Amino acid sequence: MEEHGAHDVGSAMTTAFDGPPLEIDTRPAILNQYTIDETGRAGQRPRGVVYPADVHEVAATVRWARATGTPLICRGAGTSLEGHLLAQGNELIVDLSQSNSILDVSPTDFTATVQPGVTRTQLNAATVASGVQFTVDPGADASLGGMAATNASGTTTVRYGGMHANVLALQVVLADGTVARLGRAVRKSSSGYDLKDLLIGSAGTLGIITELTVRLHPIPECLRSLRVSFPTVAAAVDAAVEMLGAALPVSRLELVDAPGMAALNAFRGADHYAETPALFIDIESSSEPAAVAEEQEIQRIVTAHNALDVTAARSHTERHALWEDRHNLFFALKARHPGSRFMVTDTAVPYSQIAAAVDTATRLGDELGLTVSVAGHIGDGNVHTIVPYTDLNYAAVQQFSDTLVRHTLSVGGTATGEHGIGLTKKKYLREEHGAAVDLMIAIKRTLDPDNLLNPGKVLDI
Repeated sequence: MEEHGAHDVGSAMTTAFDGPPLEIDTRPAILNQYTIDETGRAGQRPRGVVYPADVHEVAATVRWARATGTPLICRGAGTSLEGHLLAQGNELIVDLSQSNSILDVSPTDFTATVQPGVTRTQLNAATVASGVQFTVDPGADASLGGMAATNASGTTTVRYGGMHANVLALQVVLADGTVARLGRAVRKSSSGYDLKDLLIGSAGTLGIITELTVRLHPIPECLRSLRVSFPTVAAAVDAAVEMLGAALPVSRLELVDAPGMAALNAFRGADHYAETPALFIDIESSSEPAAVAEEQEIQRIVTAHNALDVTAARSHTERHALWEDRHNLFFALKARHPGSRFMVTDTAVPYSQIAAAVDTATRLGDELGLTVSVAGHIGDGNVHTIVPYTDLNYAAVQQFSDTLVRHTLSVGGTATGEHGIGLTKKKYLREEHGAAVDLMIAIKRTLDPDNLLNPGKVLDI
């Protein structure tokens, strides 16, 4: 592969691989789009971008990269929040957004096989007529390859689990260009080491995912959505934990605090919501009588925890509007703080520690003079904080994040429930995992001895 026109604003270079030729785009205007992540965190302009359409072009790219010592960063929809995609300046971006074909949908097997650039909404649009759905919902319309690479989860994890629970098999290109299939399209297997799950959550540091077989689930017969306002965050958390203890068929259980609700009102341009802490809830049932009974039980629980207001959304339009607001929370906060960058944390704690984690975040924000919004997937103990900042208070935000993570680790939690380690949380890895980090380093050196796959992310080699 030869490079030409690296400084030519109007050119893209054509390159011959051992396989189909690919074009590397080196136009500065294009490369600039790859220099920031969703939080506004900045990296360097990468060396170039390629857009492989299939596994053969990915493998050819990797073989060339190994021969020339070129580091690679694999990218999907670009919704990462922890610096996974930011370049140091000499990497080639492997943009898989054009590798986006749905290869097979089997409703009777409850599986779908897709290329990595397929997004979750794209897949669900193709499966809804068959009465099945892909359930992992991180909020953003992320690509499934990227979701697997970061072990994404989200609002439905409380019932369906994250990507580990919903990926049955992978096709991957390893650092030497070898194409390997990991896992089988069955619900369980005891055959050999579970290499598939090793790749899930590895953030593109061990291999590049080029195909996924994922689990599908039946679309429930009856679905009810509720929004419940509470006087305090503690009351909301206590109600949420009681719902889980009652074994109710809750498929989403989300917390938004008062500042977040105020931001949603401003984003909508109307006083639609009470500006107090709220739970957003989905319950799934097999029949209408069961749905009624389960909604009544939730009403009883939240009333016992001093709920201020309960709003039910039963039609598809009402449910869509309710969850669109929850998914728009980050964008509402961004609109409320123009010109700011954002620190987004995603610590996860045992259920017994949720209320204390939320209280710690709120107290720390007050002590440091920060505007902190607390939200999260309370159903699985995942607590998010969203903190706007500028250069003037960046040090305070760093102190906030560091103290919050270390509190989380001290009570048996994890530094990241779903966003991953990326660039920003490497410093906590050994504190959380101890000597197991040495095993992680050994695995990385074995599978990627030249450290070409997303170097500097997750681990320092």
